[in-house]
Amino acid sequence: MIKAVLIDDEPLARSIVKEYLQAYSDIKIEQECNDGFEGVKAIMQHQPDLVFLDIQMPKINGFEMLELVDPAPSVIFITAFDEYAIKAFEAHAVDYLLKPFSKERFDQALQKWMQQRNNKQSSGTLANMLNDAQPQPGEQHRVVVKNGSNIRIIPVQDILYIEAYDDYVKIFTKDAYHLKKKTMSHFEQALDAKDFIRVHRSYILQIQQITRIEPFEKGSHVALLKNGIKIPLSRTGYAKLKEVLGV
Repeated sequence: MIKAVLIDDEPLARSIVKEYLQAYSDIKIEQECNDGFEGVKAIMQHQPDLVFLDIQMPKINGFEMLELVDPAPSVIFITAFDEYAIKAFEAHAVDYLLKPFSKERFDQALQKWMQQRNNKQSSGTLANMLNDAQPQPGEQHRVVVKNGSNIRIIPVQDILYIEAYDDYVKIFTKDAYHLKKKTMSHFEQALDAKDFIRVHRSYILQIQQITRIEPFEKGSHVALLKNGIKIPLSRTGYAKLKEVLGV
């Protein structure tokens, strides 16, 4: 028996998926979820073979939810994205259902997943897809992180700075830092350029946290933050920062 989890905040979309799945007696929906928080818990509990996942949901979107799940499940996305955004899926062979979708299109997506499953193709490209996908509007206002079984939503105004850390980034707030498996380039694109600036290949700063720029050794410079932390500036970052601050 194939175990599936269905995550979509729209009851109508869930009912259509369930109706279409009636033709597949070997697939059982273990749980239906209204949002990403429920989805994370359901995936951890049931360890499904397949997840039907909406992207645009309240609280946290489908991409943010998947970042909290390890290992990543096999996913058929349910989306209202336009064709431009869908290129991220196609580039990494992750299938999707574009709302509204027909029974024929649903069958095609499911057969494609089954073929990949039978051929034991890896779902490792999902991580690449998540990195390449366009940041969602909500990501300008929040960052979702997971610490053990706890999920935390960090408002971007609480972020002091972000530091590269191997395959992760460290997101620093006034009381702690949080690890997230994302690239610096992703945050450079996702965060509002009026509020955040990349001053070094390893650092993104909240502009309002900067108190002054100080010279450092060999003609280099550092930015001094309100909490006393000094952040190195690359030559390009120094020039960008001076322009933004009007100095």
